Amino acid sequence: MQTADFHYELPVELIAQFPTARRDASRLLVLDRLTGLTKHSEFTSLPGYLQAGDVLILNNSRVIPARLRGLNESTGGAFEMLLIEEMAVNDWWSLVRPGKRARPGTRIHILDLAGQPTGIRATVSVVNAEGHRRLSFTGTKNILQDLERHGEIPLPPYIQREHPQTAGEDKQRYQTVYAQPPGSVAAPTAGLHFTPEILEQLQAKGVKLGWVTLHVGLGTFSPVKAETLASHQMHAEHIELSAETVALIQTAKAAGRRIFAAGTTSVRVLESVAALHPDGLQPYRGKTRIFLYPPYRFQVVDALLTNFHLPSSTLLMLVSAFAAPGAMTGRELILQAYAEAIQARYRFFSYGDAMLIL
Repeated sequence: MQTADFHYELPVELIAQFPTARRDASRLLVLDRLTGLTKHSEFTSLPGYLQAGDVLILNNSRVIPARLRGLNESTGGAFEMLLIEEMAVNDWWSLVRPGKRARPGTRIHILDLAGQPTGIRATVSVVNAEGHRRLSFTGTKNILQDLERHGEIPLPPYIQREHPQTAGEDKQRYQTVYAQPPGSVAAPTAGLHFTPEILEQLQAKGVKLGWVTLHVGLGTFSPVKAETLASHQMHAEHIELSAETVALIQTAKAAGRRIFAAGTTSVRVLESVAALHPDGLQPYRGKTRIFLYPPYRFQVVDALLTNFHLPSSTLLMLVSAFAAPGAMTGRELILQAYAEAIQARYRFFSYGDAMLIL
């Protein structure tokens, strides 16, 4: 398939710039993938679609304030850095802008949120073929621990903020209420809609909650630059699947219950491990490069809660595969649903509305 096959036109005003007043106040478009029929609802109706014994899988990764700003030690020129992968303490692969000025040997003084020097310095050690910079940090025991003081929440580029100081609400809202292990540089956005009350309703109904971890990095949000899907190479991302969650899934499957995945990252964890262990899920901790696109037959997930995704993105390709497992017709089904959502003025992308594919 061609990457261009997954393009669609979106009015810019439908890109959500801010979250809803309440997390669960978003709309919910429900798609029945067998009939192709859609229903317009609210996120608060989600518990009604699950039954006792079903399992809801949630990605518990915590977003880190991974965006830093600094000044070139030699010229005073400004840099913006997004830390994307930790290789060792104070050793990170990063996206640096402007990249052309961040040559190997360039030293950058890190600034705090008020624009003042912190005493921390980053040195560009390597530039790889993709233009990513490897940064070595000095003046700190561990830059990861200093991010809470000096780093910004790494909002995607389509969300505009005038200044880091105006993004205070994002520290809470661009984070799930159940976030635990730090490591993501973008939010698992389907989880942003959940409130403690919704989770309590689900558990009171007999729905089991299962936790996985995928630290969101370039594998999730990097754009597809290849002309064909088969030519695209995913970046590796860290995943974890516990023995407890494996047991929940196995018990549910044996009883004929369904596995609901909250977000594409949860899907990728489960299907990655299933591909590694075709005889049955096993606990796993490692990395994944799995790229799910049509046609793909899913082994674990029965229903998917997700947001509305960017045109020609790997996430749109994944939901297209899920809409018609093992077939090539899911793209048409999803793009038709997206067109309906646009007509109905749904809010798109990270802070936007949700979609449930049954």
